[in-house]
Amino acid sequence: MNYAKTALLLAAMTALFLGVGYLLGGVGGAMLAFLFALGTNAYAYWNSDKLALRMHGARQVTRGSAPEFVDMIEGLAKNAGIPAPKVYVIDSDQPNAFATGRNPENAAVAATTGIMRMLTREELAGVMAHELAHIKHRDTLIMTVAATVAGAISMLAQFGLFFGGGDRRDNGLGIIGVLVAAILAPFAAMMIQMLISRTREYSADREGAMICGRPVWLESALAKISGQAARYEMESVERNPATAHLFIVNPLSGRRMDSLFATHPATENRIAALRELAREMGQSGAGPELHPERVAVTRSSDSRLPRAGRRRGPSDGPWG
Repeated sequence: MNYAKTALLLAAMTALFLGVGYLLGGVGGAMLAFLFALGTNAYAYWNSDKLALRMHGARQVTRGSAPEFVDMIEGLAKNAGIPAPKVYVIDSDQPNAFATGRNPENAAVAATTGIMRMLTREELAGVMAHELAHIKHRDTLIMTVAATVAGAISMLAQFGLFFGGGDRRDNGLGIIGVLVAAILAPFAAMMIQMLISRTREYSADREGAMICGRPVWLESALAKISGQAARYEMESVERNPATAHLFIVNPLSGRRMDSLFATHPATENRIAALRELAREMGQSGAGPELHPERVAVTRSSDSRLPRAGRRRGPSDGPWG
């Protein structure tokens, strides 16, 4: 099913490329756009995960540099029945996280330093379990391809606007075509976000809760980070808004509505679904601490990461 959705998305994006190309350069522009679309789709399939990580300045960490975090991810991946993904950290105060990769064998998860400071270990485990659910469901392929292709469509339209659409004799609708394409480009990412059903978030929430074993951990995490994310602007996302749908909560400022064009469901709806799942599982309350054999958390040797082990102050997170 996910492969079918990916194929449909790529076909839709190819058609959009052709439409923009025709408006900018007529039949010749459409042909060039078609070739560009083929190259972009192929590049996105193989490299969009690396591009997404690079866009947000993610740096890879290992057990040697961040044993607590890596052990947590590996324990959760074992619970999920998938290979352990590569682990990345983004230096940003905004509490957020995302997963990427074309399949479970070539996947990565990334978390901001802000989310690691803000959440308890249990809450962070809930968040990362959600991201592993995306990997398990292979949502990450369509998410990363969508981000890359959306950026390419905008670039194509801006290119046409800058150069005035080339030869007006073969330029579809001439200057009108150029202006139409330029106006459509900002909505390309929005269209992709509409194509990618927001129900994948509900599905990942549910699967993530099953992976970590406690829906309340993710519920508590969502309640914390959804209210705080908008307070910290993430410059890399503001520069690349087509990647906003990759994150567990909306990373863009000033976009909290659960509308037709929103990239994420309303947090209160997600929390309500998690509470219902907890009732189905016969659970209530905050749940126990993480079992060390399930998600081992040890002291980090990376000085750039928050550390565990001392009593928290009023401005500290559970990681130090």
